[in-house]
Amino acid sequence: MLQVKKKVVGELEYCYSLAMLHYQGKDHFLCAAEQSAPCYLISLDGSTIEETIWEGPGGAMTMVQVPGTDGQFLATRKFYSPDNSKESSIVIVTPKALNQWEVRTLCDMPFVHRFDILQAHGKKYIIACTLKSDHQHQGDWRFPGKVLVAELPEDLSSYNDDNQLQFTPIKEGLLKNHGYFRYTDDKGNMSSVVSCDNGVFHIYPPTDTDNEWRCETLVTDAASDGLLVDLDGDGVEELCTFTPFHGNEVRIYRKENGKYEQVYTYPEKLPFLHALWGGELCGKNTWVLGYRNGDRQLLAITYENGEYKAQELDRGRGAANLLHYVYDNKDIIIAANRESSEIARYELTKA
Repeated sequence: MLQVKKKVVGELEYCYSLAMLHYQGKDHFLCAAEQSAPCYLISLDGSTIEETIWEGPGGAMTMVQVPGTDGQFLATRKFYSPDNSKESSIVIVTPKALNQWEVRTLCDMPFVHRFDILQAHGKKYIIACTLKSDHQHQGDWRFPGKVLVAELPEDLSSYNDDNQLQFTPIKEGLLKNHGYFRYTDDKGNMSSVVSCDNGVFHIYPPTDTDNEWRCETLVTDAASDGLLVDLDGDGVEELCTFTPFHGNEVRIYRKENGKYEQVYTYPEKLPFLHALWGGELCGKNTWVLGYRNGDRQLLAITYENGEYKAQELDRGRGAANLLHYVYDNKDIIIAANRESSEIARYELTKA
């Protein structure tokens, strides 16, 4: 069991995206809004909103620090909803002075929802996932999304509206291409888990001997989000998913004879599942998840005495995304509780 100490860091209407940021010699975290609202730089102890990165236009689904930089990061912009994201892009955000951050276009990319920067054999790669490719009316899903990639140059200073980074699609035809999770193996190798109506795919960047991206199908069941974490301690990660798109079912798959098989379904329907994080929490591998309708719980799932068990950490908040870090030797979960406009900090210890 976990003991939970909650602190409300601040209010931000439609708060959505979270990311760590190393800047001026120390770590901070970022929180940005889905709608036209600010992005904040926040201290890890949760005591101070240190800077306002921007006031708008918002639509920040994803933020990722550019590795090796002092506070520079990439972010999506103007993705407001599945039906209002034709003008979305990825931007470069660079600190210039207190509360002064330069924002320049890296690339226009309609419907870009998730992206990441992967490091492999001394190179940086950006992988981007578009939720769809077009629409002609509200609720139009006739145009599936894609996974697109590019090598990320060391120097980003030349990119702007008139000189944009060019991407190459490596996987297309992905309906409701919503879920993304960065997987890092025990040797530090990074890869991507992408979830959509077509299934869940594990995508690997080029290696020092092979310049091609590689894609492995984990399951063909629809998933809104998914991650890999070894909950049962057998040395092989389970696949943990939400289904269907923005759905209400929590599933766990185990790898048996080289194939993922579903072994668990949470006994209740949890409407609008959205937030997830998986990893070691207070010495035990844990899957933390949140949903945005109904009771809006934040739950921690672990494997105890031969079965999966869930503990409620909070309720009534409606988390969109989660972030984990260790501060003062204590595990911290940050939740962008979108449905209550609350940036929340949960300090977790063993009960």
